[in-house]
Amino acid sequence: MAAVATGNVDKLKSDVASLSQISENEKNGFINLVSRYVSGEEAQHVEWSKIQTPTDEVVVPYDGLAPTPEDPEEIKKLLDKLVVLKLNGGLGTTMGCTGPKSVIEVRNGLTFLDLIVIQIENLNNKYGSCVPLLLMNSFNTHDDTQKIVEKYSKSNVQIHTFNQSQYPRLVVEDFSPLPSKGQTGKDGWYPPGHGDVFPSLKNSGKLDLLLSQGKEYVFIANSDNLGAVVDLKILHHLIQKKNEYCMEVTPKTLADVKGGTLISYEGRVQLLEIAQVPDQHVNEFKSIEKFKIFNTNNLWVNLNAIKRLVEADALKMEIIPNPKEVDGVKVLQLETAAGATIRFFNHAIGINVPRSRFLPVKATSDLLLVQSDLYTLQDGFVTRNSARKNPENPTIELGPEFKKVGSYLSRFKSIPSILELESLKVSGDVWFGAGVVLKGKVTITAKSGVKLEIPDNAVIANKDINGPEDL
Repeated sequence: MAAVATGNVDKLKSDVASLSQISENEKNGFINLVSRYVSGEEAQHVEWSKIQTPTDEVVVPYDGLAPTPEDPEEIKKLLDKLVVLKLNGGLGTTMGCTGPKSVIEVRNGLTFLDLIVIQIENLNNKYGSCVPLLLMNSFNTHDDTQKIVEKYSKSNVQIHTFNQSQYPRLVVEDFSPLPSKGQTGKDGWYPPGHGDVFPSLKNSGKLDLLLSQGKEYVFIANSDNLGAVVDLKILHHLIQKKNEYCMEVTPKTLADVKGGTLISYEGRVQLLEIAQVPDQHVNEFKSIEKFKIFNTNNLWVNLNAIKRLVEADALKMEIIPNPKEVDGVKVLQLETAAGATIRFFNHAIGINVPRSRFLPVKATSDLLLVQSDLYTLQDGFVTRNSARKNPENPTIELGPEFKKVGSYLSRFKSIPSILELESLKVSGDVWFGAGVVLKGKVTITAKSGVKLEIPDNAVIANKDINGPEDL
């Protein structure tokens, strides 16, 4: 591709210059990204022999962090240096919802966004601090989010929104921007991944505003990670040790084998993603023996350092090519990830945090976990029920009938008790009554064309159910 494309970058520049929908910053950012890509700067394979396991100085064990100061005044001082930023560019489409994913109801009628606002408001009320909330939207979520945040206008949290960049999709065949081909709708564009958070924070003017208010650190997390709550121990540690960047990592389970991991490489800490692993080492990368931790995408970053690096155009993170097809046309999206910037910051570290700080809701099976008696909700915090003895969550597989939130909710009269569940697999047209209890290993399979109803108050323990006769 690179050989074909080099001559085309100039043509692409003039094509992009005529796109009136995006700003000069976006045009420049896009052309820079494409130029880096055609000069061969996509995710490079690492030299396997140079990889070293990071020491405890580089990936700090959470239990080894100093305790938070007890004086509420000291805590207020810490919090007044903090900004919380949630990545809010994703739509709820995979879960059958329209609008931003963050407005899906998680529990007790509260959405992801409600919980985030309640948590920060509780901190601000308790300590008299002023921690603001920033939402990075994409052009897909911007309009809806603007309307939604109005309902928080009376809360004790300042909410700022800004948009990540909008880049044109690239037509593979002739290296032209898709919007120039008459694709005028949203399908002509894409948001270029969360690596874009740093330039967008700067370009939106929010970075300078926050620095002028005396803010020092931003805590960035996905809006669908219910475990990503403000942690004073981490904030205190970073300020004490002057770490410009911290990635929260957590021990891998077999469910996380594809997640990026932290390594020491040529004297610096860096993120190793599966795309950078030579084919013959992929299985080793996925093993949980050699690479024991993975990136939660909870990131703490110094605001002055972001300003310095963005202004120097120094954040040249690995490019992730994402091929797509729009109306039969093959297109390419070039994306970057925020975790990959770790190697550009000074005194960057990982902190190996408890698994409880990683509770993402990517599908209705995750929703079932957090809506069940496995978790409790208090002051906006979703916490694990201490009555659950097994430290690991049960594995849950729900069939396509449960994929959309609406159909998932309609199939449960009430969410079953799963405190003692190890695994659940549901396939076919299955409906759950109220007060159902599931324990051990359970599979429930409705035969094709047959509706299988689990009666109210049924207790199912270590059973395969293939029809009403098995209940």
